Amino acid sequence: MASATSIPRFTPEQYLALERKADFKSEFCNGFIIAMAGGSRDHNVISGNLHGEIRSQLKGRPCDVYTSDMRVRVSPPGPFAYPAVAAVCGEPRFLDGKGDTLLNPTVIIEVLSASTESYDRGDKFMHYRRLESLREYVLVAQDKVLVERYTRQGDEWLLTEFRQLDQTLQLASISCAVPLREVYARIEFPAENTASA
Repeated sequence: MASATSIPRFTPEQYLALERKADFKSEFCNGFIIAMAGGSRDHNVISGNLHGEIRSQLKGRPCDVYTSDMRVRVSPPGPFAYPAVAAVCGEPRFLDGKGDTLLNPTVIIEVLSASTESYDRGDKFMHYRRLESLREYVLVAQDKVLVERYTRQGDEWLLTEFRQLDQTLQLASISCAVPLREVYARIEFPAENTASA
C-alpha cells in the first residue's frame, strides 16, 4: 500500500501531456514534475537583456534564440527544462514536430536565483552536459556582477569567469559578444558588490 505522503512519479509522456495543457510552467526530472516559481524583476531584466543582445547579433544568420518559454529536452527520458535563454545555430530540431521542445541547443544560459542556484550548478548542469549539441553553458548571477561561462573542450568543460562590467562575454559557438554592461543594464547592486565593476 502506498504511503499517503508519497509523491507521484510520471513518465516523460505523461509530463508532456500535462505540461502542454498547463497554465504554468513545470520542469521534469527523474519522474518528478517541479513547478517553476515566477522570476524576480532583476531575473527578467537580465534574461531580456541577454536575449535582446544575442538576437540582434544573430539577425540574418541561420540561428535562433529563445526565451524561457522554450522547453529543452536533455535526453529521450528527460529531463525537461526551461533555460532563461537558449540559442541554436543551424537547423533547430524539435520533439515530435510540435515546435515547443528544443532538442539541440548550442548555448544555454541560466540566470541564478537563491532557490535554483545549487540545481543550476549541479544536477541541471550534469544533465545539460549530456546534450551533444551543447557547446557553452552560462550562469549569470543577479545579485552581483558575475558571469560564468563553461565551454566544451572535447570531454571536458573549461570555466571562464567575468566579474567586471567592462568585460565582454564571448560566445564563440554562436559568434556573439555581449558586454557585461549590457547584461546588467538597469540592474542596481549594493555598493559592496560593485566595488570591482
